[in-house]
Amino acid sequence: MTPAGAVRPPRLRPGDRVAVVAPSGPLMAERLDRGLDVLRGWDLDPVAAHRARGTHPTLGHLAASDEERARDLQEAWCDPSVKAVFAARGGYGAQRMVDLLDWDALRAAAPKPLIGFSDVTVLHEAFAVRAGVSTLHGPAVAGEVFLKDDATRDHLRRTLFAPETVRTLVSPSARPLVPGRARGVTVGGCLAMLATELGTPWARPGAAGGLLLLEDVGEPPYRIDRALTQLLRAGWLDGVAGIVLGSWARCGPYDRVREVLVDRLAGLGVPVAEEFGFGHGDSALTVPLGLPAELDATAGTLTFEEPATV
Repeated sequence: MTPAGAVRPPRLRPGDRVAVVAPSGPLMAERLDRGLDVLRGWDLDPVAAHRARGTHPTLGHLAASDEERARDLQEAWCDPSVKAVFAARGGYGAQRMVDLLDWDALRAAAPKPLIGFSDVTVLHEAFAVRAGVSTLHGPAVAGEVFLKDDATRDHLRRTLFAPETVRTLVSPSARPLVPGRARGVTVGGCLAMLATELGTPWARPGAAGGLLLLEDVGEPPYRIDRALTQLLRAGWLDGVAGIVLGSWARCGPYDRVREVLVDRLAGLGVPVAEEFGFGHGDSALTVPLGLPAELDATAGTLTFEEPATV
């Protein structure tokens, strides 16, 4: 991460060819087909990667072998005819394949939007640290929220095709956990994945100077406490400029989750906005990662200096 942010990829245009990959867990074929139909409705030419419909022969929580999933992503990214790479879903598995990617080849290829969330946080971090490319924390195209929520689809579509229309992100549910304003480069994603990345090769040394996005799913309050405490003890949150909290779906009653967030984060003395409307909720904003922005926690807005794509 640099003070000026990462390299922005080109925006999409009607007729562009895009790839859908499964870097983590296996897919429901019917959901993948519906997601591809949505992309066709955007006048795109979507192509599912070779192993996107597969399942690992013995490990049913993976879409294919680590080598195959890495190959699908690398081929999509390095194919000059492909203008964007969409993750079909999250789940688990990106950590197993990220170090099998040829990062020299990925850096040499032209940047393009990479869209996903949850387990894809591992790839967002890798593309930021190893390739210096801005990515999009956005819905998975075979995911339930993308398939059922018009607002989620529309926000992603505008981010890709007309990014100047969504330079300021506003969430009607957002409110200040700690009021104030802060400027920095957006980083982050799924809390559990950020905590698990600590100590791994090429891990980001910390969130200093950043606007940190955090959300998660299915983690009870004590596990949220544990992950945040791990980041705090490691010094990873030292110097963070501000924090933007998304959804905490299936993490227990929100008042209990909120107690943990206040206990662990309010003492940092930086603005914190909660319930900002990205992540695993019933509707999800697409948030660019790696770009300079201003957080107004009091007003519930996140304003980027430049559009997400060029």
